[in-house]
Amino acid sequence: MIDIDVRNAERKRAPDKSTVYLLGAVGGAGTAVFELPAHAVARAVRHPRVEEVWYVLSGEGELWRRTDDGKDLGVASLIPGWSLVLPRGTSFQFRNQGEEPLRILGVTSPLWEGDHDAQELPDPRWPPTL
Repeated sequence: MIDIDVRNAERKRAPDKSTVYLLGAVGGAGTAVFELPAHAVARAVRHPRVEEVWYVLSGEGELWRRTDDGKDLGVASLIPGWSLVLPRGTSFQFRNQGEEPLRILGVTSPLWEGDHDAQELPDPRWPPTL
């Protein structure tokens, strides 16, 4: 078992260009904190192999989603205490609409294998700023 303090976690740049703090992982799932700076817009991506559950820790923003079969699910609010799902194959984009960083705890299943687990979309909902 490995215990990780998010302040000392390994930090990477996600394919959507948000900052990712890598936390613990077990057999078939991993956890991380995703962060967007104030007023930033991530790149639109699709996860062909993994699915995620998000829990908003702090900040305020929006999440756009489109299902694998092309159904636009519209825009959902990202506010502390809310949980949202990104099933396998979902296209999505998120943005920070506040003055403080937007922080989201994410659980990914199966384990993230690398940047090939995300495909950048040519048709973002909003122009990305990162």
